[in-house]
Amino acid sequence: QVQLVESGAGPVQAGDSLRLSCAASGGAFSTYAMGWFRQAPGKEREFAATISRSGGTIYYADSVKGRFTISRDNAKSMVFLQMNSLQPEDTAVYYCAANPSGVALTSGRVYKYWGQGTQVTVSS
Repeated sequence: QVQLVESGAGPVQAGDSLRLSCAASGGAFSTYAMGWFRQAPGKEREFAATISRSGGTIYYADSVKGRFTISRDNAKSMVFLQMNSLQPEDTAVYYCAANPSGVALTSGRVYKYWGQGTQVTVSS
């Protein structure tokens, strides 16, 4: 059973940067693809970014491309989401998720393990 714990979120101003971290335990982290998803108030959860088990394949949602960067440290069992030029529309609960296939995929349905989520609030 993999456990994921997100950290690093908080209230920020538009244009600010924030780095989310996700620490994994209880599983073979280096074999999982990892993803970041987000859910804004009143909206469905949406894909933000994903990285393959080796880090060699990365995909971003169009809404975050060029502003967000996903990375991972397999030695530390952690995945990160660097968020730059944050905008109010980025306000959401951000979730870290693990996909046992190891393949970077954008559908949340293939992710078996999920963190509890962390709130990012961007004010204008």
